[in-house]
This record gives sequence, structure tokens and C-alpha cells, in this order.
Amino acid sequence: MLLEVEGLCVNYGHIEAIRDVTFGVEEGTVATLIGANGAGKTTTLKTLSGLRKVRAGAVRFDGKDITHAPPYQRVLLGISQSPEGRGCFPGMTVLENLDMGAFLRKDRKSAAYRADLDRVFDLFPRLKERERQAAGSMSGGEQQMLAIGRALMAKPRLLLLDEPSMGLAPKLIQQIFTIIGEINQQGTTVLLVEQNAAQALKRADTAHILETGEIVRSGSGRELSGDDSVKAAYLGGDL
Repeated sequence: MLLEVEGLCVNYGHIEAIRDVTFGVEEGTVATLIGANGAGKTTTLKTLSGLRKVRAGAVRFDGKDITHAPPYQRVLLGISQSPEGRGCFPGMTVLENLDMGAFLRKDRKSAAYRADLDRVFDLFPRLKERERQAAGSMSGGEQQMLAIGRALMAKPRLLLLDEPSMGLAPKLIQQIFTIIGEINQQGTTVLLVEQNAAQALKRADTAHILETGEIVRSGSGRELSGDDSVKAAYLGGDL
């Protein structure tokens, strides 16, 4: 198991944001967390990235306890996140944003670094076309591509994706999810938080439903997408 989350509890002040959350992510798979707004999905990812303090429970990555490790150590170990809202640096170019994703790498003048940059451009040809353009002048879809590309420049073993389809047109949503599948096929494990439950479940090896900070259902993506109660609650009654 690449990622193990056990009994995780996180508070915002006196309010419990997530409570006794336990799940795992096998290496080489796509896992997804789905649920309504406020269910605790983004808090879970921020906690895995080290941006939220753990009140109780444990997080292990490749067998190593990282429960209280700072964010930079988690990046060095192989965890990288594309955040909700994209978080691109608007005044910086595409290339500069991508370089920021590699800020902890010591091989930034190497052939390996260039190969990783070329991989991002192969996945997102639009970024190659815009490499000298300021991120703030790009469309929402292009900024989403940039946020994912920036996360990939850290060479993650586990890629955390927070709402990659938010605010995108349907055609772009399909494109983004296709690329997420390609990233996984290239060997990167993916943990996806997504309100577009239908798209997420189609691609997930394992899926977990969060409600008010707790996991209430787990199973394969296929099992949950075929469950009538899940369809009614998250898929509009139909996949």
C-alpha cells in the first residue's frame, strides 16, 4: 500500500472537519474521494500534503510515518498536489510556473528535468504553445492544465488532484479526465477529489464517499457507480 490513512481526525478550531477517516491507496491505481461540498474532501487532501495539522490518527507513505512531516518533506518523498482553484502564479509565465513545481529538485539543468518538461508538454500541448505567456492571461482550462503540469514537475509517486474539473466546459472536462488516465498509465498513482462523481467513478479503481467528515461507503468505482443509492445521491439518478 503506497498511502495508508488510519483514523484521521482534523479540526478547524473546535469544529471537526474530518473524523476517523481510514483508507488506503495502492501504488499504480486511481483512487477517488467524492461527496458534497463541505464533506471534508479538500481538508483530507490538505492534510495529506501537510497543510493541516492532525488531531488524531496516522498517515503513512510507502511504509513511512509522515503524520507530522512538513509539506516540503512530503514533496521530497513523492507527494505532489494540484490544488482546488489551480493556484497558478498569474504574473509568471507557463515555464516559470512549471519550474516552481520543481523547486526542490537538484537536477534542474539535467536531461532528466528536460525530459519531465517534455512529458508535461506532451500531455498538454497547449502549454507548449503558451510557454512564454503569463499564467494570469490564460483561460481556466489552460490554468488547470498548468496546475497539473506544475505538480508533475515534482516527479510525484502520488499525485493529489483537488477538483480538476471545477468551472470547466464539458468538452474540457472530458479532456482533463482523459489526461488523468494517461498520467496514471505512465506510472503515477492518483488520488482524486472530484464533485463530478460520474467521471471520477468511471476512472477509479477504488472510491470512497465522504459525508460530514466521515467515510460512509467504499468500493470499486464500478461498484459504487452501479449502486442505486449512490446514483440517486451523486449521479443524478443515472451514470
